[in-house]
Amino acid sequence: MTSFQGTIEQLSPRDAAARCEPILRSIPEWFGIEESTRGYLEATARLPTWVARMEGRDAGFVTIERHFTEAADIHCIAVHRDFHGRGIGSALVAHAQTWLAGQGVKFLQVKTMGPSKPNREYALTLRFYLRAGFTPLEELHGLWPGFPCLILIKSLEPVRA
Repeated sequence: MTSFQGTIEQLSPRDAAARCEPILRSIPEWFGIEESTRGYLEATARLPTWVARMEGRDAGFVTIERHFTEAADIHCIAVHRDFHGRGIGSALVAHAQTWLAGQGVKFLQVKTMGPSKPNREYALTLRFYLRAGFTPLEELHGLWPGFPCLILIKSLEPVRA
């Protein structure tokens, strides 16, 4: 993996879905369930969403959902297939963490497919989250029909004034 050489900007709710859709469509191994993909795209109009740009293109995005004052969730994160392994996902997570910590958020969670259903792509996803400092908390069965849901958490460092 190389370090990210691009920019990150917050998307307006108006154009977020149109800009994020090509990213999700480029990786159907992760986002191949149409109903879920539509849900992630619709969420970009109501949740804070940032896009990473590299080489003049939208290369990845992250959408954040606040559940409580001190807790948030990575609702969706995706990197366009053409940009895998270039530090974009790590840069998006770091950007989200800094933004959330600045708002007083202490805990960040993310959900992904659990390891009890072996899958090559989601094994890579889990490895990414572990490298980003997340800790597995619990695997739920029944939240996503037919797929185990692994919840990972991370404590955020407060922003110093």
